[in-house]
Amino acid sequence: MIILSDTLIGAIALLHIYILWLEMFGWTTRARKVFKSIPPDLFEKTKALAANQGLYNGFLAAGLIWALLIPDPLWSVYVAYFFLTCIAIAGIYGAITAQWSILFVQTMPALITMLVVFLSTQF
Repeated sequence: MIILSDTLIGAIALLHIYILWLEMFGWTTRARKVFKSIPPDLFEKTKALAANQGLYNGFLAAGLIWALLIPDPLWSVYVAYFFLTCIAIAGIYGAITAQWSILFVQTMPALITMLVVFLSTQF
């Protein structure tokens, strides 16, 4: 179960590294295909804002990677919970204010991973 929880944490970290890339480097190209609800003329105008968001996603990924590298199991779990909670809350806010699908792409995986982490620490 620990291998599963670490794998899920790693997958979410990779997702946020992809989001970092998308928002920082692919905003005016690839992001147009992902964020279809944004009018095309706004991508160039919001490039700096998106890059800022991407940087924050990078910090979330770094936190999850840090959690995987901490040798103390209890401390590792606490750090993972913190960053997964940040991701879940950001996803809820994003779903309310930006795009409903963020709830399924960001919040649900974080919550499922938190449950798996919890179950893996109970045995």
